Amino acid sequence: MKIGMMSFAHMHAYSYVQALEKLENVTITAIFDDEEKRQADLQDRYGVSVDTTYEAFFEKVFDAVIICSENTRHREMVEQAAKHKKHILCEKPLATTIEDCLAMIECCREHDVILQTAFPVRYCKPIQELKKKIDDGELGEIIAFRTTNRGQNPGGWFIEKEKSGGGAVLDHTVHMVDIMRWLINSEVKTVDAYISTMYNDIEIDDAGILQLEFENGVIASHDASWSRFPNYPTWGDVTIEAIGTKKTVIVDAMLEHIHTYFKYGETPSEFDFVGQDMDEGLITDFIHIIQEHKKPSITGEDGLRAVEVALLAYQVAK
Repeated sequence: MKIGMMSFAHMHAYSYVQALEKLENVTITAIFDDEEKRQADLQDRYGVSVDTTYEAFFEKVFDAVIICSENTRHREMVEQAAKHKKHILCEKPLATTIEDCLAMIECCREHDVILQTAFPVRYCKPIQELKKKIDDGELGEIIAFRTTNRGQNPGGWFIEKEKSGGGAVLDHTVHMVDIMRWLINSEVKTVDAYISTMYNDIEIDDAGILQLEFENGVIASHDASWSRFPNYPTWGDVTIEAIGTKKTVIVDAMLEHIHTYFKYGETPSEFDFVGQDMDEGLITDFIHIIQEHKKPSITGEDGLRAVEVALLAYQVAK
């Protein structure tokens, strides 16, 4: 299978390529990136010529694309790929408006190509084990969730609203909304939110607390922030506490690590992650879906539902 990469604006692009390189009979044959500062580095790193126009990129031979552009460019790239009959894995959030999400989904449906949303947390083994416990009834009836997704300020285009569409709340809400929807097979009914800028000297939000109620009556709180400082030993956290009538289970997706402390140096400690690679799970699944002509595990509609909640949070916070 031949894969094309569309933009390396999002840092996940590099980990996705690492995952692709581990798969047999899968090669990257085309790269599109119109950011001049990245082009020479990408060509040297991967040995693939970097195209700066869609026309040149789609002249190459490949079966699917992985899109890792700035958030507000997702729609244009998805539509270009769909019109050229390429299956698509699109970085989250799927888009920055409901209109764009719906247009992307319809375009892929019209051209009969797969649109999968990049939610790698679904491939975290502890999260998958929680899913099994819930499905097996081990926790009883789920009453509530408490979730967090707190990371470092990524800077760059992430803090430019015209490119990102939103700050920490958009960046760090969609993952856990998707996980909660997946765990209980229910949609969010109501959203309340408190959103602010507390940790960084920036014009975009870097902190938010969301309170959710699902259609099946489950309530949830979510802490989305860029509250981790630059010298923090890891980029952030992904946690969920599932409260049931029989049991409460707490999952920390980043718990599988070795914590090393240093006597000297600028960094007092670091986390070396030794658990399952979520990005690798996402990429492997995407490739298998295409090879086996299966429906996507995480659809464009899943991406849309998560975006709806994040955008509604901004609306009610105002």
